[in-house]
Amino acid sequence: MKLDNVFKKTRLSSARKSYIALNHRGPEVPEGLLRKCNKCGGAIIAEDVKKGYYICPKCGGYFRVHAYRRIEMVGDEGTFEEWDKGLCTRNPLHYKGYEEKIAHLQEKTGLEEAVVTGKVKIQGQDTVIGVCDGRFMMSSMGEVVGEKITRAVERATREKLPVILFTCSGGARMQEGIVSLMQMAKTSAALKRHSDAGLLYVTVLTDPTTGGVTASFAMLGDIILAEPGALIGFAGPRVIEQTIGQKLPKGFQRAEFLVEHGFVDAIVERPKLRETLGEILRMHSRDSVLERTLEGTASEAAEDGEKELPEGAGNGQAGASDARDGLKLHNQVAEAWDRVQISRMKDRPVGSDYIHALFTDFMEFHGDRYYRDDRAIIGGIAYFHGMPVTVIAQEKGTNTKENIEHNFGMPSPDGYRKALRLMKQAEKFGRPVICFVDTPGAFCGLEAEERGQGEAIARNLFEMSGLTVPVLSIVIGEGGSGGALAMAVADEVWMLENSIYSILSPEGFASILWKDSSKAKEAAEVMKLTAGDLYELGMVEHVFLEPSHYTVQNLKEVTREMDEKIREFIGQYGALTAEEITERRYQRFRQM
Repeated sequence: MKLDNVFKKTRLSSARKSYIALNHRGPEVPEGLLRKCNKCGGAIIAEDVKKGYYICPKCGGYFRVHAYRRIEMVGDEGTFEEWDKGLCTRNPLHYKGYEEKIAHLQEKTGLEEAVVTGKVKIQGQDTVIGVCDGRFMMSSMGEVVGEKITRAVERATREKLPVILFTCSGGARMQEGIVSLMQMAKTSAALKRHSDAGLLYVTVLTDPTTGGVTASFAMLGDIILAEPGALIGFAGPRVIEQTIGQKLPKGFQRAEFLVEHGFVDAIVERPKLRETLGEILRMHSRDSVLERTLEGTASEAAEDGEKELPEGAGNGQAGASDARDGLKLHNQVAEAWDRVQISRMKDRPVGSDYIHALFTDFMEFHGDRYYRDDRAIIGGIAYFHGMPVTVIAQEKGTNTKENIEHNFGMPSPDGYRKALRLMKQAEKFGRPVICFVDTPGAFCGLEAEERGQGEAIARNLFEMSGLTVPVLSIVIGEGGSGGALAMAVADEVWMLENSIYSILSPEGFASILWKDSSKAKEAAEVMKLTAGDLYELGMVEHVFLEPSHYTVQNLKEVTREMDEKIREFIGQYGALTAEEITERRYQRFRQM
């Protein structure tokens, strides 16, 4: 008979049970050493889990981490300075038993409340940190939680420091009623002032992040990261199922679901979190290499007469940056239709190829924070010769699977909104924006119209015209209609020799004007859509020559010159004031 059945059917003392267990199973594991994973049910050694970032070694499931241990995991040793200890939790509704429950949890957990705040260094970078601890009333947000977070954000604003908050919460604290609800507004208002001061705010969403915390400080980060598999949502799954009477799909409200639907920038595995946060902090450091690089590049430009700003730049007068009679294209007599065909070649380098060739440490961010992550546009932050920049590219992919994943480079409204979000983020932190344009045109499907394709493109044109940081757009393949223009309201627009930029495709042009799409070849000649044509018209400032049969194998022949030109561009425009940049951009388009 199994021991469990023996224990159930006989009344034995605990000592007698231990004796039987020892004789039947051998030596017992000391209490606390062996645990059961609540995800896979496997037996795991507690010490191994602690050393392994609190991840189950059998199923890879993530366990919740205590606040102080979390700070140890991401912070530099001995650098944490705790703030606002001693704040007392009140009982504003005089809820019966609430004070006793708080006292019991304080004794049991060693915490005063559900969040720990303070200042710490992460890879040498000072930051304000707040960590929610689920052991304390599931880290629900009461008055003290809201107050500690608000005080931390206010102090960060005064001391000009970034803020990183680790969320783990069941939401608002029921026992405090409307007082708890008001913490949502209070923390959000403090974060608005912190943002207006141009300071970085990062949230790391852990399991679970729900309710009023999701609807306030958790989702307001400039950058929102999440741990794998974390439950994230406003209403919990059980509440939703009971409300709508439907079974939810697998993976609903998990971190991966949030990335796909545009609300989280990236999922970061716990062992990589410290390194990732350190890199993000460095890229946003006030004394980062940005200013030094701009100064150095501007000095180089000033020493070289060929690198001077276009005449009138900065005083509202538009001017081309190159003498237009100097352009010498390969095979200048090639027909426009030939160049159209080349721009569509399957083995032609795509946006991601340029990102990897020209920039280092690219960190991709996902989503428009409204509906979805559109893979037709990829973007994020990277270094260009040690300087943080924002890079955004329309992406077609390099094979059939990738073509489908990226919708053949045809963005939906979500893609344009993602691009604009990243541009506005760049503006906040003073980063130049570099866009790579390559699209047959904006996606014209039913769902694109339902989500406002026209409004999304119009909003980009509107906002890009007023960005106060340098913006450069490079047409690397097809530049189709408003779908391309939505990423090309820039200080300068450059093209590759065999790229095209037009009001729409030659096929569409012929179909509309001549009612015959088979006349696309003739339309291409009429449309003046080649790099040479547009250079002569003053629509673009520079054209890069291409090697014959241009592929990723000879990409460096182009990016070598492109690298130098980008350095010149950043040096030139980085030396202008925000007002000079926006005025010159306005005049560039005003004269067209």
